[in-house]
Amino acid sequence: MLTAVNPPEAKWPGLSQGMIIKGSGLFVSAGHCGLDASGEPITTSVEDQIVGMFESLKRTLSEAGLGFQHVARTTCYVREFSPELLKIIKEVRARYYNHECPPASVMVQAGLYDPKLHAEVEVIAVVP
Repeated sequence: MLTAVNPPEAKWPGLSQGMIIKGSGLFVSAGHCGLDASGEPITTSVEDQIVGMFESLKRTLSEAGLGFQHVARTTCYVREFSPELLKIIKEVRARYYNHECPPASVMVQAGLYDPKLHAEVEVIAVVP
């Protein structure tokens, strides 16, 4: 009934990057952050980190046979809300989602696991 989805470069012990829920047609992801190849937060710029976050999510969706067009809901967790961060997230996410049918979205201010992280994203997607 459940199928774990883990891109080869993102296998972490005790965690699945995504989960296909067979029978329901749903995919749920874990939180994705903007990390470099060694698993450390991207710190070159906030925008680079946010792009890295969406690229990480893109790899997991792709591994599940899905794309951003399948995402029904996005939850973005931010370490500290600011108008500047919101602007960057909106600009970057617009590069990935369909402008005619964007997902329902929520932003939550929360503590993230590393103080160098600005945001983390998770999604619920429809498996066709």
